[in-house]
Amino acid sequence: MLYTDKVIVVEGRYDKIRLSSVVNALILTTDGFHIFNDREKQQLLKRLARERGLIILTDSDAAGFKIRNLIKNIVPDSAVTHVFIPDIFGKERRKEAPSKEGKLGVEGIDNSILEQSLIRSGAFSEGGERTAKVQLITSADLYRAGLTGGENSAQKRRDFLKECALPARLTGNTLLGTLNCIMTYGEFCEKTGIAEDRDS
Repeated sequence: MLYTDKVIVVEGRYDKIRLSSVVNALILTTDGFHIFNDREKQQLLKRLARERGLIILTDSDAAGFKIRNLIKNIVPDSAVTHVFIPDIFGKERRKEAPSKEGKLGVEGIDNSILEQSLIRSGAFSEGGERTAKVQLITSADLYRAGLTGGENSAQKRRDFLKECALPARLTGNTLLGTLNCIMTYGEFCEKTGIAEDRDS
């Protein structure tokens, strides 16, 4: 499995599912064209571009390039790595008909081709592990901080995300991945008031 510290941006959840079988990274979706009106997500992408850098991997059709160009226009060129998939014509299994242009999207590309497209960008290493040992924020830490699984945890999480200037809708692995991109474990403990009592 490939690994990168950069944040990968894809169009939809099926693209994310496919990519997750090839690369170990934080993967965010644009939810198609919703990104054009989602100011919170645009701000999040800007922030993650500054913190880690973005890898854009959209479909090779016109819609994919429109989304790619929007992101290009809101983040600095130096913070973006572009990965392109080849034009392969066909139909995704879950769909009844091919796309308008007849091209396979990220979700329909064979893993080996997808992997080669990623490797060519030069932003990936093999092995699926971080190059240096880093103590990560975990779901247990969110629980200890009262952000999940407890009384008023939903409101506490919303307040915490607002304090961190993050979208209120972030949940699950996306929330953890984003927190680990923008702050260290120690900073999280300091911000939430929990003790750093886990082994490194």
